[in-house]
Amino acid sequence: MRSLLKTILAVALFAFPSVGFAKCGGAFSDFVKEMQGEARSKGYDTALVDRFFANVRSDSKVLRADRSQGVFQLDFTSFSRRLISNDRLNKARSNSRKYNRIFDRMEREYGVSRGVLLAFWAFETDFGSYQGDFNTLNALMTLSHDCRRPELFRPQVFAALELYKHGDFSPTNTTGAWAGEIGMVQMLPQDIIDNGVDGDGDGHVLLKTSAADALLSGAKMLQHLGWRAGEPWLQEVVVPETLDWSKSGLRTQLKASDWAKMGVAPRAGKLAGNLPASLILPQGRKGPAFLAYPNFRVYFEWNQSFTYVLTAAYFANRIEGAPSFLAGTPERGLAGGDLKILQEKLTRKGYDVGKIDGILGAGTRAAVQDVQQKLGLPADAWPTRQLLNRL
Repeated sequence: MRSLLKTILAVALFAFPSVGFAKCGGAFSDFVKEMQGEARSKGYDTALVDRFFANVRSDSKVLRADRSQGVFQLDFTSFSRRLISNDRLNKARSNSRKYNRIFDRMEREYGVSRGVLLAFWAFETDFGSYQGDFNTLNALMTLSHDCRRPELFRPQVFAALELYKHGDFSPTNTTGAWAGEIGMVQMLPQDIIDNGVDGDGDGHVLLKTSAADALLSGAKMLQHLGWRAGEPWLQEVVVPETLDWSKSGLRTQLKASDWAKMGVAPRAGKLAGNLPASLILPQGRKGPAFLAYPNFRVYFEWNQSFTYVLTAAYFANRIEGAPSFLAGTPERGLAGGDLKILQEKLTRKGYDVGKIDGILGAGTRAAVQDVQQKLGLPADAWPTRQLLNRL
């Protein structure tokens, strides 16, 4: 699983004047020369720039990975069961004990609960055991040269150059995910510059080899993204059959106490009183149900997949002692080709569902819920065969 952090992607790295921006497409060798020129215009030494870009290559495997992320087409129950096992849960709790001092420091300084970082550590690299084998510079340059989303990746090339200048990046040996993330919790070069923590005191921020550096840097980044200390992020709930389903979804926030008045009850513990919360029904009104608090939205700054985010937040709860969620008996949802057909129909009706990709993202969920209301169906944002037939 690879995250693509959105908050820093579209921001230029430095305020240096620039001769011009390298253009995507065209010959890769020409693109490299233009990137070298831009690096020099930012004030970097010519010899340093030449060494940095000397062996860079385009990587077709990166483009294939970028275009094939079918795992996100799974529903929440299937996806979470694929990622969460008893073995992974036991490893998370074992690492919590092993690195207890680091987690204590993390919770004290950044206010991020240990389960949150343990879940990311598990999903991103299986606790550091597999951190990706893509050459990071090649990956970033390939995605910068590709005209699909060049503005997202070009700043990361210059961030990697800055890390190289300080001895914390190797153009030839640094490897990671296909999208350029590095280390045990998979952070992009600019994130390392902005939020890197030398947790072990060796003078370097090395997220590939130092658990202390990786965990504390990840926590600092979450704090920077808006994590609120001492607050929950996700809570499993039981909902009454008579609930107004149109109030579900991330678009609606009510106080937890107001949800309680409507019959929403915690499966364990207590609802978080006056905190705003959204009712999430990842597989409709007959499936699992959760209240998502403000910290849950910070997860989307780490990864924009709804299913991944919900699974990571739920796994953090499991690590900290919550029971397995109640799967319920959800109606069979649409997937793959059928969901694409639904997305096409919704698009023709004027809804912005984003890319027609067979993935149930935020845009598709919102459109489904709106259409369900208009058709007099339970507006739980879960696309079914009945809805497709009605359209």
